[in-house]
Amino acid sequence: MYRPVTLLLLAGFLLAACTPGEASNASALTEPVPGTAAASSGSQPVAGPLVGSGEGASELALLDRMVPPGSFRQLAWSAGISFEGTSTDTPVLVAHGSGAGPVLCLTAAVHGDELNGIEIVRRVLHEIEPGSLSGTVVGLPIVNLHGFRRGSRYLPDRRDLNRFFPGNANGSAASRIAWSLFDNVIRHCDALVDIHTGSLNRTNLPQLRADLSNAEVRDLSEGFGDIVLLHSPGPDGSLRRAATDAGIPAVTLEAGEPMRVDAAKVNEGVAGVFRLLDALGMLPGDSPLPAGEPVYYRSSWIRADHGGILLTVTQLGQRVEIGDVLGIVTDPVSSEQNIIYATISGKVVGMALNQVVMPGFAAFNIAVETDMADVSRVAAGRATEAGPGLQSSWDDGLSDGEE
Repeated sequence: MYRPVTLLLLAGFLLAACTPGEASNASALTEPVPGTAAASSGSQPVAGPLVGSGEGASELALLDRMVPPGSFRQLAWSAGISFEGTSTDTPVLVAHGSGAGPVLCLTAAVHGDELNGIEIVRRVLHEIEPGSLSGTVVGLPIVNLHGFRRGSRYLPDRRDLNRFFPGNANGSAASRIAWSLFDNVIRHCDALVDIHTGSLNRTNLPQLRADLSNAEVRDLSEGFGDIVLLHSPGPDGSLRRAATDAGIPAVTLEAGEPMRVDAAKVNEGVAGVFRLLDALGMLPGDSPLPAGEPVYYRSSWIRADHGGILLTVTQLGQRVEIGDVLGIVTDPVSSEQNIIYATISGKVVGMALNQVVMPGFAAFNIAVETDMADVSRVAAGRATEAGPGLQSSWDDGLSDGEE
C-alpha cells in the first residue's frame, strides 16, 4: 500500500538532488580521481580536528570523483548488490566548502520506512552555501533504497541493515551492503549523524542517542544544543556504534515515526544539524545560532502486560508521575481492559501509536533527567553509584528493534 507514496518521494528526491542545470551534467562536473580505486577495508578515518580552520580547502576525493572547493555535487554509491536483477546507484549529496574543515556525514533511511531523515538531509544539503562553508557535508538521504521502494524497514531478505556494520565483503547481502557503504563513504568522514525514527509503529520525541563515555562523541553531541540526550552505546552492528569503534565520533538523531513526514520534527532536526555545523566552526562566524544546553536523560521502556488494542492516554513529551495512566489495552473479544501505569516519573520521549499489541510490547519510553556525572558513572559500569532510577538494568528497547 505504500509503494506509490515511496516511489513518488523517490522521484521528487531525484529531481531535487541536483541544483538547476546540474542534473544533466553532474558526472561531467566531477572528474574521476586519476589512478584511484575504492578505499580498502583497512583504510583509516580522515585525520584532523573537528573544527573549521578558515584556510582554503583542497579538492575532495570521494567515490572516485574530485569535488572542487566551494561547490555542490551529486555523486553515486552502489553496493553492487541486486535483489531484483539490476543494481541501482544511491545518490550521495556533497557540499564541499571553500574553507578547510571537517567532513560531517549525514545518513538517513538505513531503515527504508523512516522518512523524516530523508527530508532532513535534503533540506540541510540544499540550504548550505558551499562558498561560505568551512569543511564538507556529505549526505546520503536514502541508504536502504531497497527497503525504501517497498515501504519496508528491512532489506528484501528481511534483514535489518543496521545490525550488520561495519560489514563483510564476503558475507550475507546485508553484510556486503554495510561493508560497501562503510568502506567507500563512512571511513572518509570525520563525524557522523545517523538519522532515524521510531520503529514498528512507535514515535520518538526528537532526541540524540550517543555513547557519552566517549569524549569525542560527547563533544559532538553537545554541539546540537538544546535537545534530549540519551546515553546509549548503540546496538551491536549499528552504523553509529561501528563508526565510533572505528574512531569516527557518531550519534543517532531520532525524530518521529515511520512512514510519515512530520514537518515539525523535520524542522527540529534541521535546526539541530545547523547548530552542530555552527558549533564545529563550519558556518560563517557572523551567523551564530542560539544553541542552549543539552538535557541529559536515562530512559526505560514500560511494556504492555496484556495483548489487545492499545489506546494511548499520554502524549509525546508529556511529564508523567508514578501511577499516572499511560494507556489502556482492551481485549477485542471480552472487552476486558488493562491499564498501563507509569512505574517511574519522567518525560515521555517515545511511545507506541494506537495499535494491536502483544504481551511484552514496548509501549512507552520514559526518560529521567539527570546530569553528566550520573551518566558518566553508568557509562563506566558503576551503576550502583548513580542517582535513583539510573541502573544499567533499565530496559533500552533495543531487543524490539529500536534504532
